[in-house]
Amino acid sequence: MTINNWKALVIGVIITFSSCKKDDETNPSAISSGNDPNFTIVTHSDEGFSSFNRKVVVFGIDIYAVSGVEDTKLLHAANVMAQYLDNDEDGTVDNQLVLDKMLENKAFMVMWKNENDLDIEPPSGREGQDLGNDETHPEFVSNGRTGEFDASLEEVLHIINGAGHSKAYPQAFGQNVGSELANAMDMARGGQFMDIPNQYPTNAWYTYDDTTCDYASCQTIEYLYWALTSMLGAQENRLDEIGNEWKLNTKQKVQDTDTAIFSLLTNPTYKMPTVLPDGTYRR
Repeated sequence: MTINNWKALVIGVIITFSSCKKDDETNPSAISSGNDPNFTIVTHSDEGFSSFNRKVVVFGIDIYAVSGVEDTKLLHAANVMAQYLDNDEDGTVDNQLVLDKMLENKAFMVMWKNENDLDIEPPSGREGQDLGNDETHPEFVSNGRTGEFDASLEEVLHIINGAGHSKAYPQAFGQNVGSELANAMDMARGGQFMDIPNQYPTNAWYTYDDTTCDYASCQTIEYLYWALTSMLGAQENRLDEIGNEWKLNTKQKVQDTDTAIFSLLTNPTYKMPTVLPDGTYRR
């Protein structure tokens, strides 16, 4: 299996679930709820994922985990996904079209302990994202958004944006030259750069410099992540840490400087999240 720079995996099994329900109601192989009221960890026999010994299903989206992943972190990722998709936590996803596209693209996540856990050969046709056990920090939000950053806020959003928004609204969020997202990104980078420039223009505020990160599938998704999570407050205490890649670490900075992406992300058509997940889905 190959993994690109925003760690997307491309794979395929049909997913039939369409709502968030306790798996032990329909699946006799429930392992544990981990004291979570909404999600149950279950065993599975899904083709291509034999090295992942359990999973949680969120609105039909599988989150697989290897044995080295802590139950609390697997359930945390499930809650973060549920909160991104059902941001008002009323039990129904906010944008059904986005979820439909994720299901159509057979979206999934895998949680790993060691990077060699990703050396797998699942069937073709699924689009996925990986998340590491040791980069998942549920305490980040409860500690006032300080300390080790919780990567679930990034990686879960990547799969929702990549398999959902980009497919549901290609003119707006398409991962290609000319989409509204890409056009906004070009302004944020100070120009349209198919390759990472030797030096970004001084007026750029998005200056991601990973040379393996291509324009369409990688730079656009990273840009979307930075903008949205900054508007949600996830980056407000991290400017010293992230300033080499992203300078607009608060909602006000995005609104004042990156008017194109702010307008796109606040367009009510797309029903983007307005509250940062805290890992406790309360439907």
